[in-house]
Amino acid sequence: MLRFRLKELIAEKEFRENRVVTLVEIAAATGVHRMTLSKLANHRGYNPTGDVLDKLCTYFRCRIEQLVEHIPDDQVTGSTTQKQGER
Repeated sequence: MLRFRLKELIAEKEFRENRVVTLVEIAAATGVHRMTLSKLANHRGYNPTGDVLDKLCTYFRCRIEQLVEHIPDDQVTGSTTQKQGER
């Protein structure tokens, strides 16, 4: 599973700049729809396009590994995915 650290990056930017950063502001700056940003921040398992990830990395001036974290399926609590051969 991929976990997106959008909320953490927003919090870091807010702290650095000593101001509130909204999804509306990020949407306007990146061209990524606000609903897409909301899903990325709040919905487990959301699968954005590479273009969205690229725009967010550019906006936050971060590397992809600062935005996305890989969590193996066997470490995900409540995972409904089955390994091959399991039933």
